[in-house]
Amino acid sequence: MMSGLIAFASCSGSRDSSARKENKPLATTTKVLWGHTAGGAPVELYTLTNANGLRARITNYGGIIVSLEVPDRNGKLGDVVLGFDSLDGYLGKHPYFGAIVGRYGNRIGKARFTLHGKTYQLAANNGVNALHGGLRGFDKVVWEAQASPEGSVVQLNYLSKDGEEGYPGNLSVRVMYVLTDDNELQIEYLAQTDKDTPLNLTNHTYFNLAGGGDVLKHKMQILADRFTPVDAGLIPTGELRPVAGTPFDFNTPVEIGARISADDEQIRLGGGYDHNFVLSSGGGKLALAARVAEPATGRVLEVSTTEPGVQFYTGNFLDGSITGKGGVRYGKRSGFCLETQHFPDSPNKPEFPSAILRAGQQYKSVTVFRFTTQ
Repeated sequence: MMSGLIAFASCSGSRDSSARKENKPLATTTKVLWGHTAGGAPVELYTLTNANGLRARITNYGGIIVSLEVPDRNGKLGDVVLGFDSLDGYLGKHPYFGAIVGRYGNRIGKARFTLHGKTYQLAANNGVNALHGGLRGFDKVVWEAQASPEGSVVQLNYLSKDGEEGYPGNLSVRVMYVLTDDNELQIEYLAQTDKDTPLNLTNHTYFNLAGGGDVLKHKMQILADRFTPVDAGLIPTGELRPVAGTPFDFNTPVEIGARISADDEQIRLGGGYDHNFVLSSGGGKLALAARVAEPATGRVLEVSTTEPGVQFYTGNFLDGSITGKGGVRYGKRSGFCLETQHFPDSPNKPEFPSAILRAGQQYKSVTVFRFTTQ
């Protein structure tokens, strides 16, 4: 059903051959049994390591990025994503740490949409609205996983059946994580359906390039001239508002904390930043969307995507009630998210880019997280 997929060999073969000739470490992927769900399903943990020693740990439960160890300016590796030390934390209630979200990432207003004259009712799991795929979205399922024989690649597959969480169509999804020797974590999403359906896949990793504390000193750059203002339920109003002259202008790098407490209606509604930015690239081709620099460690994250938007979220709902890795309590602003996406509530906003996957067509989306230092 899924065609045009990247073969494992194309991801890793030439890179490993070069490493052998230069006697460099090889990129590898290892797998361990990490535990079981409450229903007894086995859950695996994959460790992807590139030739430079970067490590990404990914579980097939929710496709979650459990950890991502990248160097600071002195070459010291540090984990830059929020989460838990064991599977039990992810099996409990948490704010989508590191997970694949779908079928529809972000919010759908009033938990319903109309397609071809039929109204579909979804679970209202965020007030009166639907959020991140419903009560049991893609973040809470065990994906079928396959690791590459060589290189640092893991491929996840899931069949979302017609009617699951209220969405139409049997949807076949494939997500591939590739950790390259250019210090990039690439995520490719592919999907096909037998009925037209809304689809908006993304990854919900919370980053903290300092490895701890808050993220207010991180310098954020988002290449977007407009954003989508929201109402009190964080549903876009439909307006595409220019960022110029507002706290939402990140075209020049600005500290995340510089304007996060500004006397601005949108900042108040979001409790900080929790908004979709309309990327200047327009989507459709891989292009730089955002760049984040952390001054103390020198770590830099560049996010590129084929999507038309990115949700910048500043951990506004983290309140210290969650104990994460190493016993650390995650307070407000402990991490930030850059969720590449189609716009929230697109199924109810015909003026937004369409998020409807047509039967027989292939959905493809690519996001790349690239790590450097300065």
